[in-house]
Amino acid sequence: MARKKIAVLISGRGSNLAALIEACQADDYPAEIALVVSNRPGARGLKLAEDAGIATATIDHKTYSSRESFEERLDAVLGEAKVEIICCAGFLRLLTDGFVERWRNRILNIHPSLLPAYRGLNTHERVLAEGGRITGCTVHFMRPEMDAGPIIAQAAVPVLGNDTADELAARVLKAEHIVYPLALRLVASGRVRLSGEQVVYEGDETPAAPLVSPHP
Repeated sequence: MARKKIAVLISGRGSNLAALIEACQADDYPAEIALVVSNRPGARGLKLAEDAGIATATIDHKTYSSRESFEERLDAVLGEAKVEIICCAGFLRLLTDGFVERWRNRILNIHPSLLPAYRGLNTHERVLAEGGRITGCTVHFMRPEMDAGPIIAQAAVPVLGNDTADELAARVLKAEHIVYPLALRLVASGRVRLSGEQVVYEGDETPAAPLVSPHP
């Protein structure tokens, strides 16, 4: 089976990008990263990609007069690279409804909570403020609504009594590095399909979500 061509969209250090690069190095992995795109010049993740021999592109959103014009260029670059699936990994730009619909069921996003809980920003602070005992992360198909869409995979992370937001964020990030490659493998291999807005797994077997150790 030919590997699916992936683009990873980043804005910063590329922590999840590094996990995806490592996963794609396995001989049996069903995806390859064809392109890494940053909307911020000099993003640290670009060097990660370059060091791994992956093509990169910088599309500085500040040089475009509108979201639509920025996305027209992004769409063109993705098309030139023959990208089949987009993975957003710390991409700090809201994509327009039109772009999301154009790539419907082909954009994956990761969010640092167990969606549908704690959509939006400051998730770890909110979990701690409300006394949550379990949190985690979610990979889902993107929809126009923020942090919404069919859930592909999740990982649960315990909240410790003395956690700070930074400590909890670090532990959740470890889980992200596990669950994002898992979710991409499921999608790229064709092991998931959509029934309405629900993900159905091949053979009706739901992959077990990892429980990450409470210790960093």
